[in-house]
Amino acid sequence: MSGTAADRTIDCDVAIVGCGVAGLFAALNLPRDLRVVMLSKEAVDHCDSMLAQGGICVMRDHNDYDSWFDDTMRAGHDECRPESVDTMIWSSRDVIGELVRYGVDFDRTDTGDFDYTREGAHSRNRIIHHKDTTGKAITTALLAQVRRLANVRIMENTVMEDLLIEEEGGPDARCAGILARDAAGTLAVRSRDTLLATGGVGGLYEHSTNYRCLTGDGCRICEAHGIQLDHMDYVQIHPTTLYTTKPGRSFLISESCRGEGAVLLDAHGERFTDELQPRDVVSQAIFAQMAKDGTRHVWLSFDRVPRQVIRDHFAHIHRHCLQEGYDITCEPIPVVPAQHYLMGGIHVDQNSTTTMPHLYAAGETSCNGVHGKNRLASNSLLESLVFARLAARDIVRRRHGWTR
Repeated sequence: MSGTAADRTIDCDVAIVGCGVAGLFAALNLPRDLRVVMLSKEAVDHCDSMLAQGGICVMRDHNDYDSWFDDTMRAGHDECRPESVDTMIWSSRDVIGELVRYGVDFDRTDTGDFDYTREGAHSRNRIIHHKDTTGKAITTALLAQVRRLANVRIMENTVMEDLLIEEEGGPDARCAGILARDAAGTLAVRSRDTLLATGGVGGLYEHSTNYRCLTGDGCRICEAHGIQLDHMDYVQIHPTTLYTTKPGRSFLISESCRGEGAVLLDAHGERFTDELQPRDVVSQAIFAQMAKDGTRHVWLSFDRVPRQVIRDHFAHIHRHCLQEGYDITCEPIPVVPAQHYLMGGIHVDQNSTTTMPHLYAAGETSCNGVHGKNRLASNSLLESLVFARLAARDIVRRRHGWTR
């Protein structure tokens, strides 16, 4: 077996690498009699799921299917896998219902309905949210539920170094766990099934909204073992992050700000583009305007956003900008595009299975085809949850000798 040298060994039924929404939701959807080991590269809150601001999409009613499907395909330059988009949309209401049962407190209107908002390239308000910290609300709720499970062990500050593979190079090659390292040395986590939910690649970029620890580990290790990757060059640049000369992670200014009326201005205070176009189109417009004006950023004005919406919906963004010296209630802020998301990744099928038996991938590290060449805003949290649950279900089916 490859990658077997280790100081210690842990045996389990399922190993999950990553503690963002994909990893956590998969664990919650596995039977309680399976032993599950979850690894987090750093602290469990150092995952991009915690950083998602805007919200999560949901099919409002059956009339919403066609427009959401078309919006996703159009944003993805018609390179999305139609069957994956279909699966995500039809699963959305069930997944949102499960999140609510787990305690996620989505914002509501006075009538008790979800407070739907809109972001770029959406033709309809279909995004629900918890203020401007939706990812944190979802991830925190899921983490609390997982911590209650006696069958799940979470190991923080534990870095995956390799896969454990039996019969590597032969027709019966299969994943048998992972090789990891923590403060005590090397660790072999031997498992019947393994799920990679290791996140994106932002740590490889100078300017990114991602945590620095997200360096494409799952993709890199899979590539080394000949496991298929797809479209690793499909990297999304988010149009609006707060411009700063300080080093470190770029602070995201949620697309939902533009959905609620914030507009982009050039160096002369003039609006220069339609802010609700797909992210790649808006980013290109900003880069072009910066080149034309000879500036390192453009401006985002909240003048058209009601002050109460800023204070309630965008409280986190408002507070952070104040700390940086900008009051979005009365002045524009400097914004610039930055790396944000990987649409490519480890190739998976409709059940989140990779090209190696007993190895699954979900979340940003995977490529199930939902996003195509350019992700539609607020599809990412939902896609991660939907396909993580499908991975868990496939693991159970195969343990019982039954697959679709």
